[in-house]
Amino acid sequence: MSLSDPIGDMLARIKNAQVRNHRKVLLPSSKFKAKIADVLKSEGYIIDYKINDDKKPSIQINLKYNLGNPVINTIERISKPGRRIFSSASSLPKINNGLGIAIISTPQGVMTDVDARKKKLGGEIICKVF
Repeated sequence: MSLSDPIGDMLARIKNAQVRNHRKVLLPSSKFKAKIADVLKSEGYIIDYKINDDKKPSIQINLKYNLGNPVINTIERISKPGRRIFSSASSLPKINNGLGIAIISTPQGVMTDVDARKKKLGGEIICKVF
């Protein structure tokens, strides 16, 4: 089965798993998805992730909850395959006045909007997390 938007599928699976209070979510693996999971882990939105190298590589993400409520309140795709959204370093969005993050794909890798502003890098706005 071929997906037209694998990153959107990843975000939807995380969102749906948290609605159902699942502790783990399993999804097909790619290097880009692993980098997004690494950013979510470093920012404290997920507990951990593990890449399983079987016949079909997959990523297992351990979701994080606080007092029974999901830590990720909203996770939303911004740049889509049909409409790519790019931004310069000076015009990167602030998510909920700095309480959330935007995940940006820059020439130096995948990072948060705060890191991209510090390094004065622009790029494609992948998603926003709050």
